[in-house]
Parts: sequence; C-alpha cells; structure tokens
Amino acid sequence: GVCLTAVAKGRDASGQDWFCADASAETLAMTTIGHWREGELVNLERPLRVGDELGGHIVSGHVDGTAEILSVQPDGDSMRFQFRAPEHLAPFIAPKGSIALDGTSLTVNAVQGAVFGVNIIPHTQAVTTWGNRKAGQRVNLEVDTLARYVARLNEGGALKR
Repeated sequence: GVCLTAVAKGRDASGQDWFCADASAETLAMTTIGHWREGELVNLERPLRVGDELGGHIVSGHVDGTAEILSVQPDGDSMRFQFRAPEHLAPFIAPKGSIALDGTSLTVNAVQGAVFGVNIIPHTQAVTTWGNRKAGQRVNLEVDTLARYVARLNEGGALKR
C-alpha cells in the first residue's frame, strides 16, 4: 500500500524475483515498512497510466497511517475484518465509502468511532496478502483522496456559503 520506486530488481539463484526500494524517514514513520523482513510477501501493483480504465477508487500509495486488525471472522464466502484506525483519521472513514488497506481498494461496511469493518472476497484473499492476515497485525491505511481534499477545502472555509 506504499508508493515506492524500485531502485533495483532481479532474480536470485532459486528463481525468486526480488526488488529494492528506498524509503524516507516519513515513510518509515507512517507505514509498516519498518517491520518488513526479507522474503515478506507484499502487494504490488503497477501505477495507473493515462488512458487506463479506473475500476475502483483512486489509490496513490500515499499512506496516512496504520490500522490495527481487531478481528477476522468468516462471513459467508468472504472474511469480515474489523480495524481500529488512528483517531485523527476516523472522520475520513465513512460507511460504503472507499479506503485503501495495504494497497487494496476496499469498501467500508460499517463505522463506529475509529473502528470500521470491511469484507474481503475469496479472490482478493487468494491473490493478495489478505489471506494471511490475523488479528493484532497492522496494515497501511490510505483514506479516500476525495475525503482528504474536501476536509482541506473545509479547513480554509471554501465550502461555506
């Protein structure tokens, strides 16, 4: 879920692909990157190009903070995840709104204060790191870009009549 530039990449002797990226002090402070270890699975996605279809909400990889997974429970064919966001980010999270968690564009089901839930469908569990996530772990959280800009405009009074 973090916007990074691969500064080196290759394939090791066992055929595993690898990459290296630089991370600033800000990125290390705001994300889970500082806890990554060699060989850890991460979600990778190429950047959107002009002319590409936009099939979800805009995800930039500009992480706002981390959220703690409070619980993971089966819900039909999907898994229901419940999270706790940092208090200062809670106003940006709305029911049926968009959120990016570890770079995955998701729909928020419910919100109560700083606690919110999402459902992860089987396909997403199979092709991302979500199939391995457990309560107590932290994930990168990026609030919806539109919510971020609306809040900023409101700070300056641009939305007042």
